[in-house]
Amino acid sequence: MNNLVWFRNDLRIRNNTSLAKACSGNKVMGVYCFNPTYFSIGDYGFKKTERFRARFLIETIIQLKDNLRKLNIPLFVYVDNPEKRIPKFIHEHGIQNVFLQKEWTRDENKVRNAVIAKVSSSVNFEESYDQFLFHPDDIPYVSFQQIPKIFTEFRKKCEIYTKVRPVLESPMVRPENNLVENNTVVPSLQDLGLSNFSIDTRTAFPFKGGETNAKKRIEEYFWETKKLAFYKKTRNGLVGQGYSSKLSPWLANGSISARTIYWEVKEFESTVKKNQDTYWLVFELIWRDFFKYVSLKHGNQIFRIEGILNKKYDWKTSKKITEHWISGQTEDPFINANMQEIARTGWMSNRGRQNVASFWSRVLEQDWRIGAAYFESMLLDYDVHSNWGNWMYSSGVGNDPRNRIFNSKRQAERYDPNGKFQALWLQETLFKIIFRNSFKQ
Repeated sequence: MNNLVWFRNDLRIRNNTSLAKACSGNKVMGVYCFNPTYFSIGDYGFKKTERFRARFLIETIIQLKDNLRKLNIPLFVYVDNPEKRIPKFIHEHGIQNVFLQKEWTRDENKVRNAVIAKVSSSVNFEESYDQFLFHPDDIPYVSFQQIPKIFTEFRKKCEIYTKVRPVLESPMVRPENNLVENNTVVPSLQDLGLSNFSIDTRTAFPFKGGETNAKKRIEEYFWETKKLAFYKKTRNGLVGQGYSSKLSPWLANGSISARTIYWEVKEFESTVKKNQDTYWLVFELIWRDFFKYVSLKHGNQIFRIEGILNKKYDWKTSKKITEHWISGQTEDPFINANMQEIARTGWMSNRGRQNVASFWSRVLEQDWRIGAAYFESMLLDYDVHSNWGNWMYSSGVGNDPRNRIFNSKRQAERYDPNGKFQALWLQETLFKIIFRNSFKQ
């Protein structure tokens, strides 16, 4: 049998169910498509993937190709629509089985269905849920429609009744004759229609993409510095590499799995220290799961302006307000500093995200989907479920039972009391204001 792994958001060799299944065949190959659609302008006027996540993805595919090569498994890389390239690949290489990670949101479903429609019905497509901490077959709910509205209820029940599955190790090295001629190359930013850039020295996320780099980050954060033991106390930080695990970009494109992180935490707890801080990283992984189950339950409703609550607000749309929010020129310096950070680095802290989202939707009363689409474009760790789920949550149309509005002034006083974060990102803006005022005089 000739088996193909169609890599999507599972860009790793360890704990990869599709890869493990494919390795039962005589021949195993991998394919990844840089889909031009994901680098084009989306519904709200932003490129769906901007340069920060694109470069992280390029770095990831380079490492994936190298790691697979060490297993004598070729990875074919194309800049093309999967529905154009993959059916042709299947025909040319006599593929009988295609293994891929199960996705269910709008764009991913559209691509999958288009590929299958162009392939012979004799070709078997086998999908695996492989992006969860708590596997869908193991959770204490008969159907996704039973997923509760409230996160706490979901978390407590799953913690009692669901066991996290063990990690699948990397496959064995294949015979050398598994390799076939492969002249494909990983594209550059320019190939994707994006400009090159230098990393801003102020960034809290200076790391590169790829499974090997994800492992290095765990080694550093867990075992070398042991900062995991203080995670809950520092996770609301704003400046520097060490205030949080920073694992989310690797999680988002599947360079590392939630289960791998979970079992690494458990190893840390058994050999170093177990406390509320170590538990809190697992707590955050459960939040990530929750938003995936919310999207499984509600489907495309997560993209609609009424959200999953079907709640109507008097949403406004202003090009000027959008430009001021994006460029960090609002009347709120804490909001501005966070918006400058994402514009320059593709990163923003969890605390910052909550504040700028609340400010956009609840204070400025702008269409929350525009903010969500901007985050989709810019964030290194964009994940469709977490992004749109969190934006609904912050905008009063999602899973927040308290329907909160953040007071960004108080938040700044609490989390940036000395103004260190604001000074870091607003120094250029302040200089321009001072210069302009002095020039007028």
